[in-house]
Amino acid sequence: MVRLIDENDEQLGVKSRDEALQIAQNAGLDLVEVAPKADPPVCKVLDFGKYLYRQKKIEQKHKRMQKQTEMKGIRVTFRIDKHDLETKIRQARGFLEDRNGVKVTLVFKGREAAYKDMAKEKLDLFFDSLKDIAHLDQAPKKQGNTMFMILVPQK
Repeated sequence: MVRLIDENDEQLGVKSRDEALQIAQNAGLDLVEVAPKADPPVCKVLDFGKYLYRQKKIEQKHKRMQKQTEMKGIRVTFRIDKHDLETKIRQARGFLEDRNGVKVTLVFKGREAAYKDMAKEKLDLFFDSLKDIAHLDQAPKKQGNTMFMILVPQK
């Protein structure tokens, strides 16, 4: 026994499985089980090919509507001037407002690598000016001749 719904979304009541199949064949359509856990199970008379096509189109539409977040990169040097740093901060703010993550990379040249505490202070200053719209995903970390941190937009 199954609860049957026709192609116009009207309930035809509880029918036997064979009777439901006969109704679907007379209409030239398919019998599809839409709620197998219901008591009795719910079946619908419809064109299964059209149904799959519509589902595929709906999934494609939802996929297009999703925003893929990107990781944008900002590169600064150890001896960056205050005004240049402010420009980079404005640029990072724009990226964060567009819901993108930002990887801030500070590059050392020559003996600058010995002053890693001063570089960390510079990155902390960068983060402090963006604290209102971002949070720290990865704290400043030294790797080779670079130090980087990752900022992500707040929810």
